[in-house]
Amino acid sequence: MARITSPKPRRRQPAYALITETLARRIRTGDVPAGTVLSEPAIAGLFGSSRSPVRQAFERLEDLGLVRRFDGRGVIAGRRRAEPKRTAVTPQMLGLAEGAPETLRGDGWDALYYELERDIIYRSVFGRFRVNELALARHFRVGRTVARNLLLRAQAAGLLEKGAKAHWYVVALDDSRVRDIFELRQSLEPPLIASAAGKIPPDVLDAMASRLRAAMTARPDVSIAELDELESDLHIRCLSFGKNREMVEALKRTHCSFVIGKHIQVALAQQPQIDPFMDEHLPIIEALRRDDGRAAAAALRRHLDLTQEKLARWFEAFRALDLMSQVPYIV
Repeated sequence: MARITSPKPRRRQPAYALITETLARRIRTGDVPAGTVLSEPAIAGLFGSSRSPVRQAFERLEDLGLVRRFDGRGVIAGRRRAEPKRTAVTPQMLGLAEGAPETLRGDGWDALYYELERDIIYRSVFGRFRVNELALARHFRVGRTVARNLLLRAQAAGLLEKGAKAHWYVVALDDSRVRDIFELRQSLEPPLIASAAGKIPPDVLDAMASRLRAAMTARPDVSIAELDELESDLHIRCLSFGKNREMVEALKRTHCSFVIGKHIQVALAQQPQIDPFMDEHLPIIEALRRDDGRAAAAALRRHLDLTQEKLARWFEAFRALDLMSQVPYIV
């Protein structure tokens, strides 16, 4: 077993710089088409930031000639004169990770999110609890915008849900729900990965294989953020190339199962430990590099079976400890 270091932000740029960099790249490549209207509220929501860094980013993009002002709210993307197009800007257009706004990671909010994620998971094993957004903001000493975006990130991972009066609630992770999650994953992920074979760019797969091998070599120093990146490589990015979009959407509610194990293991071992799932991921990625969808699907089925078995053991041991994380924002 290998030690996980404390979550470490990978980038130290301020929010406005990250937003500027991302928008500039996407405008230049045409992912954000010329004429697209970019508004402060919409872009702030996608990046999980306040409007201030977005406003700064727009000013810098204007200086670069990549956006222009017009007789309306926001700016228009593109160097050439184009009629304003009120097209919705999606996370896919900006290349943002699912449920993980880039500015939160870049500004070092990862540590806060992983603390929230851990507290939610430790409570979820014992049932359904309410999360108080204002108390969360006060506990972390952040604004309501940051607190809300941390909660939205947890919701996207299937850890939280909105209930009556827009209150946040921890989704209970009992044995029945875990079984249901893995039944869904076993039904959808193998056929999706098989259909993705031959469609994932070789350089993308090469980079994924390289990250896995690097993590296997440096296991004592692999961070939680890096582990999440490895899980996302296979279970989000690779599957997104599958031909059935409805299956991809249906799997979003299962993303919580990626993050459960690492936190439960920490509690059980009283020190950060990780399951060496990289050994199970690598054969899948290698099969995809060979365009062998059948082998990739078979390896993925084995990986899901092993993961479910390990989670069942960890849950049983964790409940036996009768631990319950006490934090002021979960009641």
